[in-house]
Amino acid sequence: MASFFFYDLETSGLNPRYDRIMQFAGQRTDMDLRPLGEPYNLLVKLPEDILPSPEALLVTGITPQQTARDGVQEPELCRLLMDEIFTPGTIAVGFNNIRFDDEFIRHTLWRNFYDPYEWSWSEERSRWDLLDVVRLTRALRPDGIKWSTDKNGKSVNKLESLAHDNKLNHEKAHDALSDVTALIAITKLIHERQLKLYDYLLNMRDKKEVAKLVNLDDPTPFVYASGRYNAEFEKATVALPIAPGSKPGSVLVYNLRFDPDAVKFDDKAERPWLGLPVKELQYNRCPAVAPLGVLDKTSQKRLSLSLKTIQGNLDKLQKNRGVIDKVIDIWRARPDFPPAPDVEGRLYDSFTTDSDKPRVKTVRESDADALADLHPKFDDERLPELLLRYKARNFPTALSEDEQSTWESYRRTKLERELPGYFNRLAQLAAADADPFVLEEIQLWVESILPVDE
Repeated sequence: MASFFFYDLETSGLNPRYDRIMQFAGQRTDMDLRPLGEPYNLLVKLPEDILPSPEALLVTGITPQQTARDGVQEPELCRLLMDEIFTPGTIAVGFNNIRFDDEFIRHTLWRNFYDPYEWSWSEERSRWDLLDVVRLTRALRPDGIKWSTDKNGKSVNKLESLAHDNKLNHEKAHDALSDVTALIAITKLIHERQLKLYDYLLNMRDKKEVAKLVNLDDPTPFVYASGRYNAEFEKATVALPIAPGSKPGSVLVYNLRFDPDAVKFDDKAERPWLGLPVKELQYNRCPAVAPLGVLDKTSQKRLSLSLKTIQGNLDKLQKNRGVIDKVIDIWRARPDFPPAPDVEGRLYDSFTTDSDKPRVKTVRESDADALADLHPKFDDERLPELLLRYKARNFPTALSEDEQSTWESYRRTKLERELPGYFNRLAQLAAADADPFVLEEIQLWVESILPVDE
């Protein structure tokens, strides 16, 4: 039976590869947004090889000591996610979750020997991102909702601002459960005030539906809201599919706000693709897209983009294929991201092989005693190092003497590399009058995890 699960994370930093979830909160609702069961709200223990971003902790107020005292281990969080939360038929919903929270979930599952992908697509599971829903609603059908702006009159789509301006319950910004409560309230607001658009975008979370609208077999202009577009125009434009993207299930789209004849190419620039009116759209990332027919006269005025301009730029593109070819060539010439230096950042190197799947399952189902005697012969070269760290962080009694020595050597090297810059950041924040309690707790945490000289 289909249901929503609204969720939010607070983390030790912004990098899902190497930072950690420190708080997980969520609430299941039915498809009419009525709560089902009690909310989830739990802390997650921070491992002793992780230096949390001081800036992140100053925002959330969550300290490593709190997680050590009241939190669960990552394996327990993963079991909860797979057994109770992301159950078949669940639509996982967040606010900027596609780019942020979902990535943390994926990497957490990967580190803990769970499939990092099935939670979001198998057995009628799916995901939905309300941030882009908010953007497209604001751009196309804003009536009935109060929209936030900053002191300069610039559009703001922050969760706390929208909740405040629409008098919705949001007791504490950057607390995961409070953010979930606000997110459900904003979802209800859009559902009540703009039901037709809401239902349409809910259906468009399906990549197959996106591909019907945005495709190269019949490239037609479509409305597109994205964080990559200018806030001056409500983060929305009209785009046109022009070429396959760099990944399967993606397509390059041209921003029809821009006159193709005016596009400037700087072949001598270090990064010549920057500034080009093109971006990559991925079908499976819930893009907020709609057919051109929704762009009525009021919306055209709001976005400063007329149908006449759109048609004119489209005609120029069709007559001058050289512009498209040049844009595509420059875009595709972008250098690949360098390989991750550490195994925990190498999730996207490859999928787990069929031969390793039973071994991975055995790892996550083993307790400390079983892990001590478990020495699987993985085919995937990433997994032995992941297993050692998994045991060290969660089941330290399962380590042999050699494994314990290897772990402490890794931890010492990592911390000694990171600490000089880390202490400088703490000093700078202290000089800027940042919260002394949080800074002191961080300092005490660092001191408690420093390797002891033998």
